[in-house]
Amino acid sequence: MTLKAKDIRAMTPEERKKKLLELKKALLTYEIRKNRGALKETGKIRTVRRDIARILTVMRELGETA
Repeated sequence: MTLKAKDIRAMTPEERKKKLLELKKALLTYEIRKNRGALKETGKIRTVRRDIARILTVMRELGETA
């Protein structure tokens, strides 16, 4: 499930940073699995990238640092 901007805004700054770190780790894992040929659902990479971008956008709007 993708994150919605309103859900991200409802999070506390600590929750946003925690979720961002979690998504970056997931992206790295998916990229490694894709390069090995073990990832069948490559669309997950795109979804995770977009979620990361949404979080970063909201953080910038609110004046937070990543």
